[in-house]
Amino acid sequence: MSEFIDVSDPSDLSGAIERARAVLADRGCVVLPTDTVYGIGADAFSPLAVAVLLAAKGRGRTMPPPVLISDRSVMAGLAYDVPDAAEELARRFWPGALTLILKSQPTLTWDLGETRGTVALRVPADPATRELLYAVGPMAVSSANRTGMAAATTAREAEEMLGESVALYLDGGERSSRAPSTIVDCTVTPFRVARQGAVPLEELREVVPDLLAEGEEPPVPEALTDPDPGER
Repeated sequence: MSEFIDVSDPSDLSGAIERARAVLADRGCVVLPTDTVYGIGADAFSPLAVAVLLAAKGRGRTMPPPVLISDRSVMAGLAYDVPDAAEELARRFWPGALTLILKSQPTLTWDLGETRGTVALRVPADPATRELLYAVGPMAVSSANRTGMAAATTAREAEEMLGESVALYLDGGERSSRAPSTIVDCTVTPFRVARQGAVPLEELREVVPDLLAEGEEPPVPEALTDPDPGER
């Protein structure tokens, strides 16, 4: 039977964190609050745990989960060749509702699914979840819902969809919006918004002016549109 623990008071988290640590060590899944919606999380370095997470959501390996980390300093251990502009986005918006797709460190012994050598990283702004991440390390976390259904804004909503496939539900109270994090692909030039979410495009462009919106194509160089550039 699944267990519920109230984590709405961040000053009294030690018991909840120890229980979550035990569940994660046993390759189980934990539902946790974030600054956007509730997430379902597992040990990012356990292929079995990640497979359990994907099965709970009804999702295949072609849709790998993002990885939540405790703070920006962890990024260097999980990603390499990080562009300066991606570092600037992290400095500006982390902790917060921005996920960055980066090149994954090739030496990492994890299997998040068919990532094509990338990893999606985020530092959430929820205090309870950040304390958990400090204690247990990076977690593979996806929205706490069955694929195709609306993301959960309460732990009970998550339970209605995920049931006993999740061993532990951490209840941090109701989230105010179903908006997910904004995802920016930093492995392409120029960067591209892969999913528009809680962080507006206009704010992102204050840091990366040439950022492409979701579905937007890069401008064609003028030389390619000039019918006879030799006659300028």
